[in-house]
Amino acid sequence: MTLTYDAILAAEERLKGHIERTPLRRSRTLSEITGAEVWVKFENLQFTAAYKERGALNKLLQLTEAERRTGVIAASAGNHSQGLAYHAARLNIPVTIVMPRSTPFVKVQQTRAFGAEVVIEGDGFDEASAHARMVCEQRGLVFVHPFNDLDIMAGQGTVALEMLQDQPDLEILPIPIGGGGLIAGMATAAKHANPHVSIIGVEPAMYPSFTSRMRGVNTVGMVGGATIAEGIAVKQVGDLSYAVARPLIDEVVLIEEPFFERAVALYCNVEKTVAEGAGAASLASLLAFPEKFRGKKAGLVLTGGNIDTRLLASVLNRELVRDHRLVSLRIIGDDRPGLLATVSKLIGEMGANIIEVAHNRLALDVPAKGAEFDVMIETRDAQHTQEIMNALRESGYPPRVV
Repeated sequence: MTLTYDAILAAEERLKGHIERTPLRRSRTLSEITGAEVWVKFENLQFTAAYKERGALNKLLQLTEAERRTGVIAASAGNHSQGLAYHAARLNIPVTIVMPRSTPFVKVQQTRAFGAEVVIEGDGFDEASAHARMVCEQRGLVFVHPFNDLDIMAGQGTVALEMLQDQPDLEILPIPIGGGGLIAGMATAAKHANPHVSIIGVEPAMYPSFTSRMRGVNTVGMVGGATIAEGIAVKQVGDLSYAVARPLIDEVVLIEEPFFERAVALYCNVEKTVAEGAGAASLASLLAFPEKFRGKKAGLVLTGGNIDTRLLASVLNRELVRDHRLVSLRIIGDDRPGLLATVSKLIGEMGANIIEVAHNRLALDVPAKGAEFDVMIETRDAQHTQEIMNALRESGYPPRVV
């Protein structure tokens, strides 16, 4: 059993009129930042905000009438479940979704809103999947795997078809890897259309399932962790998706968390669009390994935009800290009336915004007649921050960054 190019073409025909043909656009700013010629495929513009609709719908459209009446079941941390639930509802097919307890609330809520029966079970995808298999056998349902299924892979492969139809001369495609369904489908389509295109797999360093499989390392005891890219946090790549993708992949890179965060922030600040952690993985790879992509025409897939709003806010604030636009300064001075007003006036005159102030008289490393202030300020950039620190120092209030 293997995935064929003809199967992907057939999936493309089935999906026409049912999903968005999302745009592929060149990003001038991201190109300047990364050194590559960056083209972004905005799959977050699908109705459920992720590419997963493609594979799920391709599977549903091939069910028999008896299977449609009985219904389907899946295990998913989010985007597969939403795509399956939405299109199953459109086709009047009953659907049950088993989601691990770590699934972001926004994805649970949205999946229920699409009419699915949601079961919360297991600490991760593997446990949720095992429970879904058990329920599947008990009820006689059709199991729709999120990645280890040829019909799913064929649907996902239509992403690459569209990208290469729009820009046939793309040179390199960094593709996120969780269970391997997307990269299996996209690599099959891309290599058929252009055998010279480079396929780069992108994994979270916390969940190197594909890399471990390539190196013959047992993934069962893999530590994992709380990655922001939970959509590709899979401990074990699919056997079938691995077999399809492995011969077509040129390299796999592992991405540390700060690069996922920076990529999410760049999509928001530069492209004015929302990406989840896994959705920003392709861009994260360009930030982490610029030398691999510099000067090349790179096709990135923004795979999904379903991120919890609190997490997005945290990521954006953390990026301000990294850019030294949000900084906490510790100032020690005499505990006398007017000190805070003097410092505040100076900061205001320098054009910075004071976010919060903490006043500590009990720190033992401060004189008994002294006081310690932590002043969080928002500035234009790192240079502006340094100018404010210099002004405070010249005024007799030397600060240090907390």
